[in-house]
Amino acid sequence: MTVAIDIGGTKIAGALVHPDGTMTAATRRPTPRGADGEGVFAAVAEVVTELAGSSLWSGAVRCGIGSAGPVDTSRGTVSPVNIGAWREFPVQARVEAELARHGAALPTVLAGDGVAMTAAEHWLGAARGHANALCMVVSTGVGGGLILDNQLHPGPTGNAGHIGHISVAFDGEPCVCGSRGCVESIASGTAIARWALEQGWSPADPEGDASAAGVAAAAEAGDPVAVAAFDRAGRALAAAIAATATLVETDIAVIGGGVATSGDTLFAPIRAHLADYATLSFVSGLRVVPAALGTHAGLIGAAAAAVMLLPAG
Repeated sequence: MTVAIDIGGTKIAGALVHPDGTMTAATRRPTPRGADGEGVFAAVAEVVTELAGSSLWSGAVRCGIGSAGPVDTSRGTVSPVNIGAWREFPVQARVEAELARHGAALPTVLAGDGVAMTAAEHWLGAARGHANALCMVVSTGVGGGLILDNQLHPGPTGNAGHIGHISVAFDGEPCVCGSRGCVESIASGTAIARWALEQGWSPADPEGDASAAGVAAAAEAGDPVAVAAFDRAGRALAAAIAATATLVETDIAVIGGGVATSGDTLFAPIRAHLADYATLSFVSGLRVVPAALGTHAGLIGAAAAAVMLLPAG
């Protein structure tokens, strides 16, 4: 079995994951607010301690850690934007030490959440059976990962496939990363809501939802500005998906994350615009589909990344 740990801005979860993807001893803790780095790690340590109490603990042979990013897997560090107390925090070494403290000196791998999601969807989700796939998370930010020749391809620092920072508008507005016209600056939930508000949209109810979810609801009701906001996001995503497929011949793009829950409000414009960008014969059959895995995708992805990236045996 694989020890899986999923670290995010709201929760830290863990489980023992079986070879078929089922989970045992799943547990979680809220991510501490206002704590220092050690205080946050204490929650991780509690998760490991609880897992170690399982009767199946002795059957664990590897560990996978999925974390919000940025990550640097070459150093085993994370600096999650939503965990301010962790900057270049050596999470991999600290988890390895915690495992050893509980009698399990296991080989361990660190993956960013986009790469972990990719591993999960290729193992048990919408990318299963596809040798070359792009998987994406479209939420507060836009991240992703790549499957090439049936192998997870995280790159030297774990950031390959970070599609959110491909530029699709060379004279576009500045992105928080320092570049211009990035996919994330157009298609993230934050960007969709910001653009709609700048164009004069507002919730019908003054106390209503002004987030991307609110814009999506308005688009479903036919509000022209809200529809335009999602069309703009869909076009940016389509251009990036087509560019990636042209570069490495992926044949499917799997999209998950909070914005993807808007369904056809997002997927219809992506597919419509894709026809304008994926024009060469070897990418013309490119499919765009929603992610299949839900609540436990982070844990499944952490386990899948460990299986795919660590040497067998």
